[in-house]
Amino acid sequence: MEKELVCRAGIPYQEISAAGLHGVGWKRIPGNLYRLGVGVLGARKILKQFQPNVIFFTGGYLAFPMAVAARTLYWKKGRPRTLLYVPDIEPALALKVLARFSDQIAVTTANTRQYYPKRSHVVVTGYPTRLEHQPWINKPNRKEEACQVFGLDSRAPVTLVFGGSKGARSINYAVLENLSDLLKLTQIVHVTGNLDWEDIQKWIKAHKNDELKELLTGYHPYPYLHEEMSAAFAGADLAVCRAGASILGELPLFELPAILVPYPHAWRYQQTNAQYLVQQDAAVMIDDAALPQQLIPMVRDLITHSEKLGKMRQAMKRLAKPNAANDIAQLIFAAASSRGGTL
Repeated sequence: MEKELVCRAGIPYQEISAAGLHGVGWKRIPGNLYRLGVGVLGARKILKQFQPNVIFFTGGYLAFPMAVAARTLYWKKGRPRTLLYVPDIEPALALKVLARFSDQIAVTTANTRQYYPKRSHVVVTGYPTRLEHQPWINKPNRKEEACQVFGLDSRAPVTLVFGGSKGARSINYAVLENLSDLLKLTQIVHVTGNLDWEDIQKWIKAHKNDELKELLTGYHPYPYLHEEMSAAFAGADLAVCRAGASILGELPLFELPAILVPYPHAWRYQQTNAQYLVQQDAAVMIDDAALPQQLIPMVRDLITHSEKLGKMRQAMKRLAKPNAANDIAQLIFAAASSRGGTL
């Protein structure tokens, strides 16, 4: 799913074979090992052609073949330096393994240091956020301008609902199930993901003629947002979302309080991310299974208590690291320079 985003950014994209081993059934392990082996050969071919000064890993089993290939290749300027960035607070197995291949490790928060106790070269950079967010951060009347983008009333509360890259089905359906009551409390910008978009449209069409019709003027669903996502963050007073690594960067950047709903089938890394923000008093958390019952009470409690929401906003602000992308880039430049690279 990254291919479209990478190509959209104008970055050359090449695929290699890879597969996970942790948490898969034993019957799949032989086939996955074969795919990893094929991936190592593919990675070696890319490295021979490109001959990088530095390799930047952002984790996951997709990076493993490249890490292995990099350890088995040499050229005149020496083996390329390797930098690993750990986006989530608690690294999964693949990231722990990749740390063994890395010359330096960048992490989002200091809490991640505990998972690499024997690694002295761990640098806290924060989570890198997109450059297009910055103009919205600095706008003096950013909520008003952001609301104009979506046709919202800037004088009324706005809640941004979103999942991961593909959406979040349980969040989507909890919103639909409670939509009438939600819209009596707040306007909603709902990024559904492409997988559920057709079902969302059918639901809206089926309910346009009932008592919900007038309230639907405050409901703005989208399958996906690219550049407009910055405006969505800027215009929101509250977020309802999963707890993937990006929340550790984007929510603090926009000082946006959140109701976090960790994905229950993604090991425990989303739970750890959510707990971190909850412990910082910047967010609250709801279990995925309890979302349909607890969504309305939680939204009502926050939207109708501006003082509580304000304290959460200040807590988010304290966690922001707006220079994270630049700090990671500086680590990459330094590593490349040490291998004779020029900038």
